[in-house]
Amino acid sequence: MNTAIWIVLPYLCLAVFVAGHAWRWRHDQFGWTTHTSQLLENRLLRLGSPLFHLGAFGVIGGHAMGLLVPASVTEAVGISEHLYHQTAVWGGTVTGGMLVAGLGLLIARRFVNGRIRRVTTPMDKLLYAAMAVMVALGMTATVATNLLGDEYDYRETIAVWFRSVFWFAPKSELMVGAPLVYQLHAVGGFLFLALWPFTRLVHVWSAPLAYLWRPYVVYRARRGPVPPAAPSPAAVRDATARRRIPSAR
Repeated sequence: MNTAIWIVLPYLCLAVFVAGHAWRWRHDQFGWTTHTSQLLENRLLRLGSPLFHLGAFGVIGGHAMGLLVPASVTEAVGISEHLYHQTAVWGGTVTGGMLVAGLGLLIARRFVNGRIRRVTTPMDKLLYAAMAVMVALGMTATVATNLLGDEYDYRETIAVWFRSVFWFAPKSELMVGAPLVYQLHAVGGFLFLALWPFTRLVHVWSAPLAYLWRPYVVYRARRGPVPPAAPSPAAVRDATARRRIPSAR
């Protein structure tokens, strides 16, 4: 069972992640978009979308730091384990809170507004449900376990296992003793990667940096026909001269 969960499942999900993006690009390039619903409702979107995107960037950055950077590296540059832990916990709490608030607003507008509810696809519902579960597990691990409960040093177990997967030498034994919420979060993370290529999330590969300062698409209303350009002075002089010259009989 441990081999299936901590070795087979991660590689299967990563394979689906890569192959799914290739298939999506080949067969559904016109669907490679955010499918924005800003024209249907803008008030909640203008508040929820920045909170969601900025919180997501913070959470992703925190995960990358915690999972990809070994503890020996941070200690070598003068960051103690206590300082790293406090920064990670409080930073994760703040950015996670932003993510929860933004995701809550985006989900609410999807199901409260009738027009948006009618254009919400089953894949959208599955995506929002998956994100809600992932965020709930992540906040439970950060707040309930590390902030309010007994601290757990995931960098000595989960992070090492995660890096070992990409080194093609998975150390599944490191995950056996991890708290259940961390195990569920890890499994959910790889399943989420497998779901990614078939959702609207593919749009982040098109222009990810733009969402740092413009997390939603801005549409401008047409303000009537464009007035004709004023004639140049030379054209006015030519027209005046033609009017003064009598036509030949």
